[in-house]
Amino acid sequence: MSLPPPQIGTLVLLGTGTSMGVPMIGCTCAVCTSTDPRNRRTRTGVAVHAPQGTFLIDTPPELRLQLVREQIGMVEAVLYTHAHADHLLGLDDLRIFGFKRRRPVELYCEEPVEAAIRQTFAYAFAHGDSDHSRPDLAFHRIGTQPISLLGVEVRPIRLMHGKLPVLGFRIGRAAFCTDCNRIPPESWPLLEELDTLVLDALWWDEVHPTHFNVQQALEVIARVRPQQAYLTHVSHRVDYEETNARLPAGVELAYDGLRLPY
Repeated sequence: MSLPPPQIGTLVLLGTGTSMGVPMIGCTCAVCTSTDPRNRRTRTGVAVHAPQGTFLIDTPPELRLQLVREQIGMVEAVLYTHAHADHLLGLDDLRIFGFKRRRPVELYCEEPVEAAIRQTFAYAFAHGDSDHSRPDLAFHRIGTQPISLLGVEVRPIRLMHGKLPVLGFRIGRAAFCTDCNRIPPESWPLLEELDTLVLDALWWDEVHPTHFNVQQALEVIARVRPQQAYLTHVSHRVDYEETNARLPAGVELAYDGLRLPY
């Protein structure tokens, strides 16, 4: 049976959890033992169904499971926000697409991310014959200038993840901004006139050195004023139903598998 055709013009939130995921290993809290599927959060990533194919934002560790769950049978390219393990370590699951395409999967990232990928997945770039099955990959260096990818314009957005510069991405009237706790002055104009903002919000009250908490995220949302906002990269401290009941109109928790127009 063939896979359903991708819904062009759609973002699919493949994962919406923190680096530990939810449930967290060994935890028996109410969220980790919840039967609500929206409280089960794999590591954060996105699939974008564009006119000329599907590309990803990041390759989280559960990538194979996420793509199977969403019935995504082909990936043409990947954009990377940064090189932390929870956004990178599913990269080997791109091997199947190189085989199918008979050409490389295109990786779009900043120089430090490329260096981290080359180091972490050294076998993929080794010269000569190897018994190791390698992903076929091709790098494209990006910064904060717009790029055209598979028929859509993508605008990188500089964000700060503690002291680490990372990228968010605006696609049409939607923006995806994970793993951040500060938005530099030059980036605010790129968040104007959004229909949809997906924004990092780790937990409710405690201030984190590299992530927005919910209150900080709500302050960003109040300034940006998107039509709708969703909170992602969410920890096991945050229950889906309980939190949505506390959030203002126009703001909801994201969940794995959520589909959003761009």
